[in-house]
Amino acid sequence: MSFAKEYEFLTEIGIAPRNSGGFVDGYWKGSGSVVSSVNPANNKPIAEVVEASLLDYEEGMQACFKASNIWMQLPAPKRGEIVRQIGDALRAKLEYLGRLLSLEMGKILPEGIGEVQEVIDMCDFPVGLSRQLNGSVIPSERNPNHMMLEMWNPLGVVGVITAFNFPCAVLGWNACIALACGNCVVWKGAPTTPLITIAMTKLIGEVLVKNNLPAAIFTSFCGGAEIGQAIAKDTRIPLVSFTGSSKVGLMVQQTVSQRFGKCLLELSGNNALIVMDDADIKLAVRSVLFAAVGTAGQRCTTCRRLLVHEKIYDSVVGQLLKAYKQVKIGDPLEKGTLLGPLHTQASRENFEKGIKVIKSQGGKILTGGSIIESEGNFVQPTIVEISPSADVVKEELFGPVLYVLKFKTFEEAVEINNSVPQGLSSSIFTRLPEVIFKWIGPQGSDCGIVNANIPTNGAEIGGAFGGEKGTGGGREAGSDSWKQYMRRTTCTINYGNELPLAQGINFG
Repeated sequence: MSFAKEYEFLTEIGIAPRNSGGFVDGYWKGSGSVVSSVNPANNKPIAEVVEASLLDYEEGMQACFKASNIWMQLPAPKRGEIVRQIGDALRAKLEYLGRLLSLEMGKILPEGIGEVQEVIDMCDFPVGLSRQLNGSVIPSERNPNHMMLEMWNPLGVVGVITAFNFPCAVLGWNACIALACGNCVVWKGAPTTPLITIAMTKLIGEVLVKNNLPAAIFTSFCGGAEIGQAIAKDTRIPLVSFTGSSKVGLMVQQTVSQRFGKCLLELSGNNALIVMDDADIKLAVRSVLFAAVGTAGQRCTTCRRLLVHEKIYDSVVGQLLKAYKQVKIGDPLEKGTLLGPLHTQASRENFEKGIKVIKSQGGKILTGGSIIESEGNFVQPTIVEISPSADVVKEELFGPVLYVLKFKTFEEAVEINNSVPQGLSSSIFTRLPEVIFKWIGPQGSDCGIVNANIPTNGAEIGGAFGGEKGTGGGREAGSDSWKQYMRRTTCTINYGNELPLAQGINFG
């Protein structure tokens, strides 16, 4: 097997026509199945990967667990410096990595480059954070010769299981902070995006080796469900971060909980964007277009439900239909393309099935609704007029399908927004401050991300990312998310000669 001419750039980031998919103690191994990475724009193979087996996993985990004793003893600011160097290594290969991501996943090139940039930004974030992993000093009630304080210590090893739609950004959210906090990382990328897993790992491993550190600090595997299950069951991994469907996430959570481990879950989204009658309609329409069509609707933060006030419903829908007709569909690597393919042939089949279900439940297709006959997995961006009570509206169809719903009052819009099992992202468009503050307050959106006058997607790394209900409750990236990657220790120190007890208890 050899690269096509347009794939020659892959050698710049260490991808060969055939690759081993397990990074085990600094060496590449693979004794599992041979799989092909496929370009979703034409369903032709890019390169082959020999996946890691469970034997490879065990060997890698032993080395990773051993390396954790070295890594956690390194001063936190020095760990932050290593993460900074990882960011520099990625920055030097930004264009190549972004192109690989678009080629293998199918998102358009600006989004591919943007995703890699997000990892670079996440590498910058923990540099300062590594000097601020602060605990608290707490007044003791016992007597003046007692001090109570909190210490934050590393967990040891953090497992990260990522999905195909953001094959490296979600790794960055977790790994950059986990490493700065003193943890080693074991990463299982999505089975259908093994090349980006290999390319990222090569660059990270090179930075560790250059600094005379064990490469096993960052261990990664390309493989299927059996590797994910091994991570979930492994008692050497106190924390598992999983991104994927609610169904699989629940199984991961149950497995990890049975061994008293902890989970960070980033699961399904069913995100609503509300347009009030006083909104800037042009701003809202542009936002909906990006939120609903970007990444071919394969973001967890994709806008799937558009709630429009009845007074402006016809105007908003009319402008949106005009905008959809201008969307350029095609090769994600070509300049000007706004909508690339769905990631797999199975995704395209699910789109077809979903449209049939939508029609059976009274959905009216306003535009789109069909696959595009081609070698690739292309479908039409679709707008559906439907009742908010339809069962299908409460499910996540992972594609460019937007439901448009009509409402009369703010309270009705909030009720519709909160009526689905998922609770990731939400947004409202209005000029009224009182409506915005109701929206973000306790009687407003029940989601983890609650925006105003911006889309449901495009989260910044400085804030904690995650959602409620069926989205899993996890929080990653910024704010104080770092605390999840450490264990809190409450310490009381007696530097006197007496032994008073708390709550004034006199024992003997």
